[in-house]
Amino acid sequence: MAEKGLLSNETEANNKTMSVSVSNVAVQDWLRKQKESIKPWSDFLNTKKFSLPKSVAPVGARLVRNVERFQSNYVFIFLGLVAVCILTSPILLVVLATCLGACYFISFKNANNKVTVLGRELSVTHQYACVGIVSFILFWGAGAGSAVFSMLGISLFVILLHATMYNVEDDVAELFGSTVETV
Repeated sequence: MAEKGLLSNETEANNKTMSVSVSNVAVQDWLRKQKESIKPWSDFLNTKKFSLPKSVAPVGARLVRNVERFQSNYVFIFLGLVAVCILTSPILLVVLATCLGACYFISFKNANNKVTVLGRELSVTHQYACVGIVSFILFWGAGAGSAVFSMLGISLFVILLHATMYNVEDDVAELFGSTVETV
């Protein structure tokens, strides 16, 4: 009976390891696709194509068109703002490094032997749960909530401003050799 429980625990641990590696592959594939579909930054930042919409009516269509066209650029703008947010907050950087170090320590420690506290063996799940609870407290104390919301607000503002002001209609007119009128 003990062997059956031991085998199921090993199988469960292997499944968890496989699911983590699969999710890493999925994230890497998603990032690779975003990187491949990124538009040239010279086109993205071409100031000659920025103009105010002539009325409120074409704003929605312009937003949708630009978000579809520059989605990958906007993702990289967002990731860049996240990096700036983390790097400009030393306390947040220390807390993040501490939490990631604790997670690395757990994975390293459990590879060699099991962790016991007060004579009880702690599972990897319990150890990560403890790190998660402590991390939440540390992030809350470091003011991560305000940093996250300010970063989200700045990202949303920058992306909406670009998507509203960038005029793709000139590109469409050049392709068809005529002017495009919005109704």
